[in-house]
Amino acid sequence: MNTSVSIVSLGGPIDGFAILVHGGAGAVPEARRAAHTEGCRRAAAVGAAALRSGGSALLAVEHAVRALEEDPLFNAGTGACLNAEGRVEHDASIMEGTRLRAGAVCAIDGFSQPISIARAALEDGRHVLYAAHGARAFARAKGFVPVGDEALITPAARAAFEAARGTEGASGWAGGTVGAVAIDASGGVAAATSTGGLINKSAGRVGDSPLIGAGTYADDEAGAVSTTGHGEGMIRVAAAHTAAAAMGRGESAEAAATLVLARLAAKIGTSGGLIAVDHARRWGLARSTVTMSWALVTGTRDDAGI
Repeated sequence: MNTSVSIVSLGGPIDGFAILVHGGAGAVPEARRAAHTEGCRRAAAVGAAALRSGGSALLAVEHAVRALEEDPLFNAGTGACLNAEGRVEHDASIMEGTRLRAGAVCAIDGFSQPISIARAALEDGRHVLYAAHGARAFARAKGFVPVGDEALITPAARAAFEAARGTEGASGWAGGTVGAVAIDASGGVAAATSTGGLINKSAGRVGDSPLIGAGTYADDEAGAVSTTGHGEGMIRVAAAHTAAAAMGRGESAEAAATLVLARLAAKIGTSGGLIAVDHARRWGLARSTVTMSWALVTGTRDDAGI
């Protein structure tokens, strides 16, 4: 087991509002890194536009993640990876920190905007998490129109699946899960996460992304978190809630993200990444993988990297 790991982290103060997005922890090839960074920039700009117009942190993270779902570079929405049956199954969740409202869907197929279906579950309020055929029925009831698998599968996703077939277990996806965290002018925080999961995963496998407390968490008294990496490990350390609890105790967003990745390595032996904003208006990110594309927009800063 890998009990020591190299962790790269960044962070700093927030002026006014902030939207921070990630395009997934993994190992994006050098030739694709600029494109992944620019994809995150575009998504962060969409979220920032919502904040600048007076929108909530919740609206900002939904819009930013939806932009990433619509970008075929990333493993979410259109372009997501294929499971062992050669199909796309999405997981997504969203949470706001004022009243701790949350919504999520998992193992849902045939829809192009899982994060907005998760937002609909949050607004509906009856249940937090809908799965598989129940998630599909909920989406239809809320007016979402199915597009079918072929509209979601890209040549790159198909090629990655063919390369992974015949290997033992599921393989990772260089683009990884996508997510966003935000804090608005009033101090409200929100987080959202969306993914296609692992290439060649078993049908019905659910990772951390749709699980509140594992892949996504938000609490105005602590902060907001979105995770990326090996989902089974993130679930077992309750990664998003662990980071939020650390921020609630006064740790910075950067320190909380680093703490979780160190625990993930020590306890599980796996790697990943986190992004966060805290209630003291600090942003932070950390990764223990080769890459994690990201972008940040605040009232005075616009930055991105991988």
